[in-house]
Amino acid sequence: MIRKALPILCLLLLAAPALAQQPAPLTVYLWPPGHPTLQGQDQKEIYTYYGNDPARGIRRVANVHNPSIEVHLPPAEKSCGAAIITAPGGGHSSLGWDIEGVELAPWLAEHGVATIVLKYRLARNEAGIRYRVEDEVLQDTQRAVRIVRANAKEWGINPERIGVMGWSAGANLAALVNLRYDAGKADADDPIERVSCKPNFICLVYGAIREEQIGAPPREASPVFIASAGVGDRNSALTELGYANALLRASIPVELHIYGSGEHAGGIRPRGGIPFETWHHRFIEWMADLKLLTHE
Repeated sequence: MIRKALPILCLLLLAAPALAQQPAPLTVYLWPPGHPTLQGQDQKEIYTYYGNDPARGIRRVANVHNPSIEVHLPPAEKSCGAAIITAPGGGHSSLGWDIEGVELAPWLAEHGVATIVLKYRLARNEAGIRYRVEDEVLQDTQRAVRIVRANAKEWGINPERIGVMGWSAGANLAALVNLRYDAGKADADDPIERVSCKPNFICLVYGAIREEQIGAPPREASPVFIASAGVGDRNSALTELGYANALLRASIPVELHIYGSGEHAGGIRPRGGIPFETWHHRFIEWMADLKLLTHE
């Protein structure tokens, strides 16, 4: 028995240094305790697990009242300094924590990119507290950008390579944060609020943004990558086309992929071999084209 166990033990010991290079996720709350923007702090978040078994991981999160980010850093030797804040979808009533959040971390880490999963407040919640998408919820997204930039040096992130990736309802936030940003409030008492909330790049996946939300994009808005199914997800495709047209009219770089087949949702999981399942490879190529993956 001992002789058979020794090789396995040796393999585990050999693997231990590699495992140790993967930093454990870090949770950072967006707002300090008692901040005026926070409501319902006595409310508990509601989790949906795979097979109702917490050990198998979280599928969805609901009833968020104390928003936060979960920071997944790549191994230091792989890092290119880029970071993506991912805003999961869920119709503003829950968050697809797995498929549009933590599942991205290993894939992005392979490209040297940090994954920052955003747990934002939800307009539809169990407590009945009203959070407005273009007010408190957008503030959470802006605050996440500020916090990542403020901690960039400590986390090994380039402050000029911070992007926001949004999915479905989360894509609405990603689109908005590229339209409504500031360079920081120099006279703010809170040092985080003195930091810019302008993202350096944006990715919208099967997103949604209303025409009246777009207006005239600022000419300094950041480059955008967009991916969606076509007729199988017509509403997302149409709203993304409207956003892309507005960006192009303002001479803002945009890369748009509307695929011939496919449906809403799915993250980066396989889609039965259709071209839409390759969208994330096109996204990485786009990042490389923008020199966001260089080790400089």
